[in-house]
Formats: sequence, structure tokens, C-alpha cells
Amino acid sequence: MKVIKNYLYNASYQIMNMLIPLITVPYISRVLGAHQVGINEYTNSWVTFFYLMGQMGMTLYGNREVAYHRDDMYERSRTFWGVESLQFLTVSFALIAYLIAVFAFSTTFKKYFLLQALWIVATGLDVSWYFMGLENFRVTVIRNAVVRLASVLLIFTFVKNIDDLGRYIFILGITQLIGNLTLWPYLRGNIIWVKISNWQPFQHFYPALLLFIPTITTQVYLVLNRLMLGRMSTQADLGNFGQSDKLVKFVLAIVTATGTVMLPHVANKFAKGDVQGVRDSLYSTFNFVSAVSIPMMFGLMSVSQAFAPWFLGKQFKPSGEIMFLEAPIVVLIAWSNVTGTQYLMPVNRVKEFTTSVTIGAVSNVIFNFMLIGSWGANGAAIATVGSEVLVTLAQLIMIRKTISRRRLFREQWKYILCGFVMFVIVHRISMTIKMSIANLVLEVAIGAVIYIIGIIITKASIVEVAQNTFFKKKTD
Repeated sequence: MKVIKNYLYNASYQIMNMLIPLITVPYISRVLGAHQVGINEYTNSWVTFFYLMGQMGMTLYGNREVAYHRDDMYERSRTFWGVESLQFLTVSFALIAYLIAVFAFSTTFKKYFLLQALWIVATGLDVSWYFMGLENFRVTVIRNAVVRLASVLLIFTFVKNIDDLGRYIFILGITQLIGNLTLWPYLRGNIIWVKISNWQPFQHFYPALLLFIPTITTQVYLVLNRLMLGRMSTQADLGNFGQSDKLVKFVLAIVTATGTVMLPHVANKFAKGDVQGVRDSLYSTFNFVSAVSIPMMFGLMSVSQAFAPWFLGKQFKPSGEIMFLEAPIVVLIAWSNVTGTQYLMPVNRVKEFTTSVTIGAVSNVIFNFMLIGSWGANGAAIATVGSEVLVTLAQLIMIRKTISRRRLFREQWKYILCGFVMFVIVHRISMTIKMSIANLVLEVAIGAVIYIIGIIITKASIVEVAQNTFFKKKTD
């Protein structure tokens, strides 16, 4: 039950993180326009590389190490001080490198690049990995919710016209920084002071670096689409891709919330030698994310072309087709999140995980060069899907000797069949009626009912799991 509770906490947190931009997206799209939105996407893509270099895999590494030493207050505290001090040093170097790069090479968007630097500062003060390692997700959810909601108020108050892009970037950065600072008071009582001489931060450097390689490689093909679109196409094209990508990632966040929850849970089982428990967790989680991600993918595809221009504005009409093409990553990333983040990482098979995401990064660059020139943002979306297919396939091949792939995919045909039937019906409705809040709710409700009836008829195992989880107490 603790895992389920943590999933709900983290799912709500991830949904909130994506929901806040989702609330502001239609407003920002209309106020700033596709060109200005594209500038934000472009400058933020560059700063992402630098703060990831500064973070250097600390989030995953710190999460895992705290989980390993969860029951030992002294070792847990020593781990915290060591990892955080190393993170502070590496982020400081990243900030200096970023500022040098901005002043040396940036001319057109220098003001916006400097404002984006707030994200690097915020990274140095991020201690969310510590609470995730303790499987204490309540703290991060509640405290950050207040700050995130404040950002919405600030955006609607201070961003009024096309000239307010700088204010918008500043608000996003400063709220991230404040959100990270609000977690620090909760460390009191959770850690003890350890002598500085015992921190030994550099003992964490090499293992964190091993996790940094797959982290930065993963981000390459998440960010590279934007950078290459910014160079090979127009800022408006990049703006359309950025906004559609946000909507797809909002759906994806609901599913991938399991990764952050399960990593410390599985790592703790692995540390205790519970190999069978690790495998059972993988099978059950893979089945769960499939049952959730497949209907979400089909649902997004069914409404995308009518939803995008209604939600974002008429100038973002191309975003509908981009969303449709990119939607399969909801399922693909959900699967690779289980096999990679929830299995290969916590059982310390980092090299295999790194290899898989490297395949994705390299293939994404190749696909982008082949497709963006001819198809623009649509090509970037197809390239993203293609690279995610290769990542997922690579990880499934890597776990073949320890995990039964037949058992992993035993139920998938049921979810795909039910999801496809839902897609056909909801897409027809979406093309027939005018998009509005009421009609969107109606389409979602119809889709949910069709899918639920379908998995009940096909006797999918997720139905029994749901019954045992939510109705067992009533039955007892």
C-alpha cells in the first residue's frame, strides 16, 4: 500500500508539474505567439544541457544511495552531505561555463539566455532526491504545489503582451528556485550533522558520473529536436513542436510517475537480496503502465487535431498533427521507464541502460537530419518516436536472460484492442462535433467507458488488481 500511496503522491506531483504549464499554455500561446514561444524553447533547450552537466546524475544516484542506507541515520546523513556538496560544486562550475558561453557566443537572445540561468542555480539547491530515496513523496508534493500555483498567478498578472517574454522566462526560473528552497526546512529531523571531513564528496563522483552518462544521453534526444528545429526550421515551427510536446508530456507524466516511486523501492529490495521481489515488481508495474498508457495514447490521438487549434489558438493548428504523430511515445517511454529506470538502474546494470539510451540519442540525430529538412516539426516528432522504439527494443533484448518477455507482454493485446476500438469511436465523434470544454469531457468519458468495458470483457488482469486494491477492505 505504501508504494501505491507514493505513486498517487508522485503522480499528482507530476500531473501538477505538467498541469501548471497546461493551464498557462493557451494563454501564453495567444499572448506571446509562436515565434516568441519558439525563442523560449530554444534558449531553455541550451540551459538544460548545462544544468544537467551540473546535476551530473545526482538525482538518480542520490535517490538510490539514500534508499540503500535508509535504515542507518548516520550513513544516510553522510550520504546527503557528500552528494549535496558535490552537486553544489559541479553546478557552480556549470553555471560559470554557461555564463562564459553566453557572453562569448550569444548575440541575438543574450537577455533570454541570462534569465534562463536561474534554472542552473535552482539545480544546485535541489534536494528532492533525498526525500524520494526515503519514499517520502508527500513533502515534495505539498510544498511545491503552493509554489507552482503561485507561478500561475504571477504569469497571469505580469505577462500581458508579446514584449513580456523576459518576464515569463524569469517567473518560470524563479519559481523553480523557490520550490527547491522550500524543501530544505524538512531536512531538520531527517538528517544529522556530520563532520565536513567525513563528507568525502568525491567518493560519489565516479558512480554519479556513470549515472550522468545515461542521463545526459537521454536528454540529448529530448532536447535535440528543439535545437535542430531552431537551426533547420523556423522559430514558429519550433513553437508548434514545443507546445504539442508539452501536451504529450502531460499525458506521459501520469504514467512515468511510477519510475520515481519504484526506483528506491526496487533498490531497497535489491540491497536486501530480494531478487524475486524485484522481478515481481517489474511484471506488475509493466502491466499497470501498459493498462494506463495505451488508452492514453489512443485517446490523445483521437482528439489531437481538433483539440490543438481550439486549446492553443488558430496559429498553432499544426500542433494537432504533431501531437498525433508523437503520441506513441506515451507507450514507448512508459515501457522503457519500467525496464530501464525501474529495473536496470536500481539493480546497478547502468552500462546496459547507458547503451540503450545512447542508441536512442544517436538514432535521433540521424532521424532528425533525414526528416526535419523535408517535414519540419512533423519530422522531429517522427524522429522522436523512431528513437524511442529503438531504446525500448534494446532494453527488452538486454533483460531477456533475467526477465520473461512472454510474461511481460501476455496482456498487451487486450489493452491494444480495447484502446483501438476506443480510438475509432472517439475520433469519429471528435471530427463530428465542435470542440468545447463540455464536448471534450464527453469524449473523454465515452472513451473511458468503452475502454473499461473492453478490459472487463477481455478479462484483463488489471481489473482483478483494481478490485483487490480498492474493494478488498469492503469485502473483508
